[in-house]
Amino acid sequence: MSEEFDYIVVGAGSAGCVLAGRLSEDPATRVLLLEAGPPDRSLWIHLPIGYGKTMWSDTYNWRFNTDPDPNMNGRRIYWPRGKTLGGSSSINGLIYIRGQREDYDHWAALGNTGWGYDDVLPYFIKSEGNQRGAIPFHGSDGPLKVSNIGARHELIEAFIDGAQQIGVPRTDDFNGAQQEGAGYYQLTTSKGWRCSTAKAYLDPARGRTNLRIETDAFAAGLIMDGTRAVGVRYRQAGQMKEARCNAEVLLAAGSIQSPQLLQLSGIGPRALLEKHGIPVVLDAPGVGENLQDHLQIRLSFECTKPITVNDQLNSIVGQMKIGLQWLLFRSGPLAVGINQGGCFMRALPSEAQTPDIQFHVATLSADMAGGKVHPYSGFTMSICQLRPESRGHIRIRGADPFEPPEMQPNYLSTDLDRRTAVAGVKAARAIAASAAMRPYVKREVKPGPQDETDGALLEFCRNNGATIFHPTGTCRMGIDPLAVVDPRLRVNGVTGLRVVDCSVMPTLVSGNTNAPAVMMAEKAVDMIRADARNNR
Repeated sequence: MSEEFDYIVVGAGSAGCVLAGRLSEDPATRVLLLEAGPPDRSLWIHLPIGYGKTMWSDTYNWRFNTDPDPNMNGRRIYWPRGKTLGGSSSINGLIYIRGQREDYDHWAALGNTGWGYDDVLPYFIKSEGNQRGAIPFHGSDGPLKVSNIGARHELIEAFIDGAQQIGVPRTDDFNGAQQEGAGYYQLTTSKGWRCSTAKAYLDPARGRTNLRIETDAFAAGLIMDGTRAVGVRYRQAGQMKEARCNAEVLLAAGSIQSPQLLQLSGIGPRALLEKHGIPVVLDAPGVGENLQDHLQIRLSFECTKPITVNDQLNSIVGQMKIGLQWLLFRSGPLAVGINQGGCFMRALPSEAQTPDIQFHVATLSADMAGGKVHPYSGFTMSICQLRPESRGHIRIRGADPFEPPEMQPNYLSTDLDRRTAVAGVKAARAIAASAAMRPYVKREVKPGPQDETDGALLEFCRNNGATIFHPTGTCRMGIDPLAVVDPRLRVNGVTGLRVVDCSVMPTLVSGNTNAPAVMMAEKAVDMIRADARNNR
């Protein structure tokens, strides 16, 4: 490509679309956005419930699998990640959660100046176009549309009442003054359609002559001039190509592929690079380490009443009804996705000052997320530990950029994580046994009444736990020698290169990660512009 750009953004995901859309607002700034996947043309991407389809798509999903995890009885865990414009925001569960104030204040306490809650809240508000309007803690005119779940569901109401009966208050806003409580989620939807970051940030920018969007463009490595990043090599239509920039390369490829690209480009642990014959540009031992993820433990139940999505999907009449609901009113299951309600609570109250587990409650049941629903009336409560201590890693297996890296999450590798998982299962059972929920529970399908002891419940978690799709931390932000990026997201020891995605999180936020990824990219744009002005 003969044209030279100011910025090259690698990855058109939750953060990359924000970067490209915002940076190209300046007509004097030339931006190239590279996305390995195809355009986001599938109806299943834009239909909220469609993630049950894209969850297993070879076209729009990387479909990674971890290495065997010794803490999960040697199981490989399926890790879906978005491979299209919008990235994982095009295939996720749509839930809009920011995390707790304390998460960001902890980042700042680690030395990441400018990342405390009061610093990041304005960027959450800036990005958000909330159906509720410009109320405290929320924005009304941002690109990322956020909507209420319109209809109340009998099962979700029973869950919320059950949570109250075990001491968890009802809340109308998990993203308000405090997170703790049980209630309905808000979703990144608008008028019955998914609002991915491609929809929110790229669609308004597509006509700009200073923005080039290249799809099916697989980034294979950085072009380095000494310790300065000057471009990107990528494969498109079977050919290797190069693109160069005179300002910065912005890696937004996510917590798996951003560290992989750094390692392939000679920025990573010296021993790993030398093992695979990659010339060392910078010995950066932290690249690929500090991997964190939320482990999902799913409890499924048979319902006493035919009021679940299972009942609708297992009936031709039911399928027609939910189709008509969406076509006529942009409402019903097709417009909502899967998880309608949730809860943030303390499973270990003597050790947690703030909620340490999150519930996702679905009015359907299946053997796995996105799987075929069971033939009976069913519902699911999934729980995850919000702040796991377990740490894993991402490491290249060789110099081939098209080979997926080693992915080792090391779930449940600490005592706290094991105890929290067991306590979370017990909390779900306590809600299911509450007076409010008992009338709806015909039987507990999984784990089932045979698993009563802590040891049996832990074994259930090991044999059935799965990702809830939040890998983070592999290009950690900080000021210590193992930090990969500084608090302005610049790769330490390298010029012309930043990482802007969930891999820079020092610690995992207490909740879903899409909204924080958008926030970080909004904040990064201001930092990029300020640094460019200061360098003139």
